[in-house]
Amino acid sequence: MPRIHLRSIAWLVALGPVLAAAPAPAAKRSAESELLDLHRAVIEAHLRSDVDALLAPESDDYVVVSRGEVSHPTRQERADRLGPYLRSTRFEVYEDLVPPVVKVSPDGRLGWVIVQVRARGVQTRPDGTQSPIEFQSAWIELYEKRGGRWVRTGNVSNFKG
Repeated sequence: MPRIHLRSIAWLVALGPVLAAAPAPAAKRSAESELLDLHRAVIEAHLRSDVDALLAPESDDYVVVSRGEVSHPTRQERADRLGPYLRSTRFEVYEDLVPPVVKVSPDGRLGWVIVQVRARGVQTRPDGTQSPIEFQSAWIELYEKRGGRWVRTGNVSNFKG
């Protein structure tokens, strides 16, 4: 009869909760795919100048880190800031420069997408004149699984000079 070592049992007891909390590989791939789809929706919302689509998956407790500041704007404040910008801008290009980095926490409850995009288009000023707009930006989209769906809870962004 094989002997079971006390050390082996201790390792199994210690690792049990960790292994039980980790999503199965297929579930992790599925979660990563869902997050990538949400990022693609961000790209599409910019191309369609659709602020409602951009804000749809965002939580009410959203946090923004940008230009050296941390803020907690309400959904309405985000719409008031982003709406005029998107309505006045028509992007010809808004695309990933590098493949997005998508990660999901071991327990499957948190995720993030790290991206670098380039954008080019035309922005119309209130007086009707137009000017070209072109930039590169990188950001991290932060997500949390709530009620069985991914909710974007924050964004940390920067622009290339």
